[in-house]
Amino acid sequence: MIIRCGARSRPRQDRSAAWAPRLAVIGLMLAAVNLRPAVTSVGPVLEETRSGLGMSSTVAGLLTSMPALCFALIGFAAPRMARRFGPDRVIAGGMAAITAGLALRPFTANGTAFVALSALALGGIAVANVLLPVVVKERFAGRVGAMTGFYSMALNLGASIAAAVTVPITRVFGGDWRWGVGTWALLAAVAVPPWLALARDRARSAARSPKADFVVPDSVSPAQIARNPTAWALAVYFGLQATAAYVIIGWLPQIFRDAGLSAETAGLLFAVTSVLGIPLSFALAAVAGRLRNQGVVAVTIGLFGLAGYAGLWSAPTAAPWLWASLLGVANCSFPLALTMIGMRGRDSATVIGLSAFAQSTGYLLSIPGPVLVGALYQHTGSWNAPLAFMALLMVPQLVAGVLAGRDRQIG
Repeated sequence: MIIRCGARSRPRQDRSAAWAPRLAVIGLMLAAVNLRPAVTSVGPVLEETRSGLGMSSTVAGLLTSMPALCFALIGFAAPRMARRFGPDRVIAGGMAAITAGLALRPFTANGTAFVALSALALGGIAVANVLLPVVVKERFAGRVGAMTGFYSMALNLGASIAAAVTVPITRVFGGDWRWGVGTWALLAAVAVPPWLALARDRARSAARSPKADFVVPDSVSPAQIARNPTAWALAVYFGLQATAAYVIIGWLPQIFRDAGLSAETAGLLFAVTSVLGIPLSFALAAVAGRLRNQGVVAVTIGLFGLAGYAGLWSAPTAAPWLWASLLGVANCSFPLALTMIGMRGRDSATVIGLSAFAQSTGYLLSIPGPVLVGALYQHTGSWNAPLAFMALLMVPQLVAGVLAGRDRQIG
């Protein structure tokens, strides 16, 4: 009987070992595609949302600054949650929080409740932001660049689709913005089951062999990471690329409209910056993952950004599709940053701490940028000063990218 039981259990274990990596790929893609619709679905119908909820300009301003704040503050708590519950369970909980926040916030009665439920969704995104690079390091250690590229591609796809489809969905439902914004909860709900299944599989593996369970030890303390120059270079690089991304998301359509282009054309130009990231994110992360030093990649895409800002500053309507394309390439600094985080950590335990530090610190650093851009625009009545400011920020971003891309490992 013992032999018979063993014969039964071994195929079951083999099947588990076979489907777990495939399910992890599916889970990564579904989680990644849900990391931006909570943000990009609001912008196209912000005017209708404000009108429907009686939302003041102050509350609307808080809403636009919340993503970076939530990603920073809640991201710091992700390693502790992963140590206690395991990364798969925490990501499953994060997807559930996104689902709940997106499903409930459109049907609130006021702007304050809308902001609070947005924070719930953003909190779920924050823990996934930090933990997905850890899952890649743990489950796909030999393919960090390629897998980071895959889920970065999915992230850009989710952001682009939400930005492009929210208004048509709203029109289908008679112009009711609540359905356009709330529909994205369905996409988030689909991402919950794979992570629950992965968590159960991990628990079964731990029951069979306690050493097989993924434990996040304090092999490298937060204080040690904070004292490491490479960690700070990663944090600064992440923060400056996030600053540029939020400025482009928040202001690029308005820049084109102020230059005399129609709202429809401005929307399409903005979509170009997102759509370009879908194939480029995968290609860039895959290439960067094969290099020992990613500094040259950081410099190259930074130069694209400088060229894009220069074009917008000098002649925004002369070649708007070119400027939008250049800035779309520059936005690929995000998957590069994620790839470098995965490669700079020696093991999964270090990557989780490094990911939390670099992303949370980086998002904190990114908060003032979009505010300063708005203030410069309001004060000068022109986009020349804000665009010059963004071009200047590219210089420290290039330096930080060179330092972060060096062949160093932490831990």
